[in-house]
Amino acid sequence: MYLKRPLTLPTPKALGSALLLLAGIWVGGPILAGAASVGEAIGQEVKGNAADAASQDRIDTLSDQTEDLATQYRAALQSTRSLEIYNRQLESLITSQDQEIASLKKQIDSVTEVGREIMPLMLRMIETLDKFVSLDVPFLEEERRDRVQQLRDMMNRADVTISEKYRRLLESYQIEYDYGRNIEAYSGELEQGGQTLVVDFLRVGRVALLYQTRDGSKTGAWDQEARDWVALGDEYRNAVAEGLRIARKQVAPDLIRIPVPAAGAAR
Repeated sequence: MYLKRPLTLPTPKALGSALLLLAGIWVGGPILAGAASVGEAIGQEVKGNAADAASQDRIDTLSDQTEDLATQYRAALQSTRSLEIYNRQLESLITSQDQEIASLKKQIDSVTEVGREIMPLMLRMIETLDKFVSLDVPFLEEERRDRVQQLRDMMNRADVTISEKYRRLLESYQIEYDYGRNIEAYSGELEQGGQTLVVDFLRVGRVALLYQTRDGSKTGAWDQEARDWVALGDEYRNAVAEGLRIARKQVAPDLIRIPVPAAGAAR
């Protein structure tokens, strides 16, 4: 007679554990095999990201350089436009200067021609002035003759322009002209009868030239017709003394009685 062991079925929990174990054994092989491929893929991705970052840096650098070059180009264009405007202005100035130079050359040529014509005229004017001083009433003789000599010396000076020479000559003529329109008193020496007298001269325009000694003892006048000094009587002493005070602005102007040449004797 055979004894039979009773058949025992596994519980659901044990059956599940066994199934999981079998599944793990079956799946584990593929998971472990794919892990290396994932790592390589991640490495490739990291390398790609790094390359992209480097490329982006190069792009940014090139963009900055392009912007700098564009800025420099715009600045160069602005500078070029400014230079073109400046050059046009310089061309206008050069044209104006050329015209001015041509005008100055023409004026210089004209001045040279005028100088050739006016120089003989000025020399004749100096000679005329010299003769006039010699024949005029002999007041301030040394001063007036020195003025004429200075004019002669000036004509031979190259550092004095023709215009300045002409101005000085006209100025001398003006001084001589003014002598005939004013009254003047000045001191000087007079040769009289072999003696040198210190006297005060009174010039009334070119009408009269009188003198009086400091003590008032002698009074005289210039006779233009005789070209000599003549003594005056005592009746003119006070008048001449008054005239000297008037000329020196010591008293107010007043009428004085002095001898003058007759109109018919004037030359």
